[in-house]
Amino acid sequence: MRRGPSEFLPLADDAVRAVAGPAGRHAALIEDAFKVLVETPGGGVSLNGDAGGRRGAKQAIETLAGRVASNLDVTAADVRVAIDQARAGVPNAAHHVGRRGLVAAKTAAQARYLEALAGHDLVFGLGPAGTGKTFLAVAHGAHLLRSGEVERLVVTRPAVEAGERLGFLPGDLTEKVDPYMAPVWEAMAAILGAEALRKRRERAEIEVAPIAFMRGRTLSHAFVIVDEAQNTTRLQMKMVLTRLGEGSRMAVTGDPSQVDLINASDSGLAHAVSILEGVEGVAISRFTSADVVRHPLVGRIVDAYDADAARRSR
Repeated sequence: MRRGPSEFLPLADDAVRAVAGPAGRHAALIEDAFKVLVETPGGGVSLNGDAGGRRGAKQAIETLAGRVASNLDVTAADVRVAIDQARAGVPNAAHHVGRRGLVAAKTAAQARYLEALAGHDLVFGLGPAGTGKTFLAVAHGAHLLRSGEVERLVVTRPAVEAGERLGFLPGDLTEKVDPYMAPVWEAMAAILGAEALRKRRERAEIEVAPIAFMRGRTLSHAFVIVDEAQNTTRLQMKMVLTRLGEGSRMAVTGDPSQVDLINASDSGLAHAVSILEGVEGVAISRFTSADVVRHPLVGRIVDAYDADAARRSR
């Protein structure tokens, strides 16, 4: 690769090793992405190339150095994410401390989502299962709760299978709703730990309720997560969005392609996004199968179903 103007980034030795990677493979990925030459002469990283290439490579390297400083491993997948973020002009994503360490973005779309959650009062996270929409919203909400920025974390989800009529189930409201909230509780337990989650629920700092129980309430100083929002009706979506009170924020997550309502066209999620995109204080984050962070096969399954739906709509 032809040499150009150079720039030196001072880094700790462990960060330099992470940037170089096994047998120099991480550095090779950065070189190929930004058309620069990456060298590690000692005490840091030297970048040779044009200004645009050096700028992108520098951001990617700083992202990787940040992972090292946070005691996180750096894999080839992490290098590719850092490269994607730099190419997209996405700032280094926020990190939230969970029971098992830091919660960080694994794709550029997740990084943009975390940035949106940090900077907007209402964020829609749209995309297929396994893209981290709910998990990252829970992580952000838990961070706000622990830091005292909000007083409560409120989670609501439509119980479509029970038609929002949960009275026939045994137990109190929490026991009736818990089966429908299992994915959210799993995320909270992973982030907060089971004991901290139990104590916060007992103190009513964490609350769960079906959509129907939101009516007539004003949620102040709270972070609200509306999960599986594609299964809300238009009236339910308007109702829950207008529950926001003073000092509150909301994340609305769902997959517009997986509507379980009898009349799919009545879904409140797609309708809300269509009329609220561009409104001040509202952000829309979209995920694709490329952002699936479960088993690699999940992304291919999503693609296959999307292709089938496209063929059927012709």
